[in-house]
Amino acid sequence: MKTSRTVLLTLFALPFMALAGTPAAQKPAAKPTEATAKPGQVQEDCPHPPTPADAKPASGWTLTRGEVLKGAPAVTLAELLAKPQTHEGQTVRVEGVVRKACQKKGCWMELAEGQKGAGVRVTFKDYGFFVPVDSAGSQARVEGVVKVSELSEDMAKHYEAEGAIVPRGADGKPREVQLVASGVELRR
Repeated sequence: MKTSRTVLLTLFALPFMALAGTPAAQKPAAKPTEATAKPGQVQEDCPHPPTPADAKPASGWTLTRGEVLKGAPAVTLAELLAKPQTHEGQTVRVEGVVRKACQKKGCWMELAEGQKGAGVRVTFKDYGFFVPVDSAGSQARVEGVVKVSELSEDMAKHYEAEGAIVPRGADGKPREVQLVASGVELRR
């Protein structure tokens, strides 16, 4: 009885021992670590896969955040800035260049036609997604709901401290056109 138990245990354990590989004492010596490697020496055991020959360059990428764009009516950035009240409360698609983006966590970006003048501040529905903090200069396609907002002085100063241009009305109060985005595509 004892012999049959030993045979069964051995038959059960052998496949696991085979899967475990060679014992630690028989493994080849470890390759030098990054700390002990000489400058310029290539690590053969790098865990990152090599870049495929047909990989896309750093430019030309598309990054999608939030929902997939659904084909909302297109409005030009110039038209939206000229007559934002006609689109207020509507879901639209706008394309433009990202002039600025939140440098702390990417929780807003600003679409504009140039470095000066009014732009459209894009925030993200339910604070549910963000864009990379280095999004400035990217081409953007955004779908969302248009809002015309009067900002508090504190909020205007906060945005200006992060590099945004906050337009002011004839009365001096900070107002801006906002787009609460449900989806964003960025391209470089």
